[in-house]
Amino acid sequence: MGDTLVRMVLDNARKWADQPAMMHKVQGVYRSLSWRELGTEISLYGRALLALGLTPGERVAIMAPNSPRWAFADLGAMACGGVTVPVYHTESTAAILHILKDSGSRILFLQSRRMALELLKRRAELPELRHVIFLEDEARQPEVLGLRDFLDGAASVPAAQLDHALRAADEEDLATLIYTSGTTGTPKGVMLSHSNILANVGDVARLFPIGPGDVCLSFLPLSHVFERVDGYYFMLHRGVTIAYAEGIEAVPVNIAEVRPTLMISVPRLYEKMFARIMERVLSGSWLRKQIFFGALRVGRAGARLRLVGEQPGGALSLLLKLADHAVFAKLRAHLGGRLRFFVAGGAPLSVDIAEFFLAAQIDIYEGYGLTESAGGIAVNTPQARRLGTVGRPFAGIEVRLAEDGEILLRGAGICRGYWQRPEETAEAFAGDWFRTGDMGEMDADGFLRIVDRKKDLIVTAGGENIAPQNIENLLKTDKFIANAMVHGDRKPFLTALLVPNLDNLEKFARDARIDFLDHCDLVNHPRVLALIRDRVDQLQQGMTSFQRIKRFTLLSQDFAKDEITPTMKLKRKVITEHFQDILEGMYAAKDHGIHDAGFCMVETTENGD
Repeated sequence: MGDTLVRMVLDNARKWADQPAMMHKVQGVYRSLSWRELGTEISLYGRALLALGLTPGERVAIMAPNSPRWAFADLGAMACGGVTVPVYHTESTAAILHILKDSGSRILFLQSRRMALELLKRRAELPELRHVIFLEDEARQPEVLGLRDFLDGAASVPAAQLDHALRAADEEDLATLIYTSGTTGTPKGVMLSHSNILANVGDVARLFPIGPGDVCLSFLPLSHVFERVDGYYFMLHRGVTIAYAEGIEAVPVNIAEVRPTLMISVPRLYEKMFARIMERVLSGSWLRKQIFFGALRVGRAGARLRLVGEQPGGALSLLLKLADHAVFAKLRAHLGGRLRFFVAGGAPLSVDIAEFFLAAQIDIYEGYGLTESAGGIAVNTPQARRLGTVGRPFAGIEVRLAEDGEILLRGAGICRGYWQRPEETAEAFAGDWFRTGDMGEMDADGFLRIVDRKKDLIVTAGGENIAPQNIENLLKTDKFIANAMVHGDRKPFLTALLVPNLDNLEKFARDARIDFLDHCDLVNHPRVLALIRDRVDQLQQGMTSFQRIKRFTLLSQDFAKDEITPTMKLKRKVITEHFQDILEGMYAAKDHGIHDAGFCMVETTENGD
């Protein structure tokens, strides 16, 4: 019998009993939770679940923001032999109902009163669901268990009963169903065992010197495999303190409070950080700009040497110290002053942005993985890094490229398949090799580069193959462009939907004395469209004709919640359906002398619970 995730955590709770395991905000102040307290809570939740009759193999869904209670519910369920099913707490009702019904979840933990009411209205659609537990003391609804009442049930279950369940669990038991984000269709439940996840955790542990004393800020959704495995199970495996952010919007403030030593994120965070830095610089005085860009040139020269393992000497060494004192030390101070490195995953990271942070002596190690591989399968490391790649594959994973360039995987971390979908499971494997659906290239030194999703590759009417993400990442490096989707499969040329950085665009309009009533008015102004066209053309210099954006539509607000995944990937199929008339209109415009245009979107707001 091998180890399980919860046994691993409880062993560490005994080893590091008095050290901090987690940090979270209580009445506006961060409070530490010791490893001993973590072990106690896992036992409490586990016994309370046994009191509700949870048996091995039954599914327990968790739909809540990141917090210690999320971990208590997760590990408490695993202690009973349960299978946890994370659900994005911001998902649509239809998606939530699909996941709960498809998984046959018997118990649901949640922290949204609005969603609790919505689900109770549609309880008949969830015949397997027996208990809904609200992760606050008072539920306020008779059909929902408040946390206090739920935990009171633990008193009726002796500790020996939970110990028996813990000992009976096996490493090959199913640990979790993680539902794919659904960028290409209905979400499918990926079946991951304890051994799948622990194999991945072990591979990462051999690559990065991380341990007690490190602090990781957690803000990506725990429902996503990247945060779940690398930002949660791996951190607990290594004794790292997990500090929970109050939300994605609070990350800049929480960084200053927590002063993390490491962070993991999708590239969107780094893109936003880069955009904010550049805007502050470009709005400053002439002297400030000269100092910053001079320091950046020096920093890039030093970064190039670091990448090949060389140390700067002579005049460059002195200039690097001056650049660091004048500019880069201040940037690092805004990140708490203790940050050792970032890890990026979930989507491609622009080389320009990676180079910028490297010049500031802020390392971003880019990696690659999938839900089906229990997290990462390749990553750049302090010992082996090459920008523009996702690093070398882990020791425990085999990677090969199919004839068409698709990445195939084999190893201990690869999932069992999709929950109750034998046909789709069979389609996902070529023998014992898992088909990732991603196109890649491997260089002579074993570094893997991701080209794009196989289904996302654009083949123009002229037969040219184009990876849209590369162009989109390039566009997003401009301070006036916040998001982009490139379109053009089977079309004569490329078009794009562009989301402007509205703060920067409003400032431009004010400085240029452009009158506008609202964002709709702004994105349709001829001078604004001319500005964006000029910026796009500058970015496309040196690109071949078929790679260039010939027409674009400037949107008055960002893509809607149902058009992106919780980790901010574009749902291309959904966006294409929603904007079909606009996209087709850009090709019809060829015959009518119409060029770039703006598009007014209905302003939406999100209601809180």
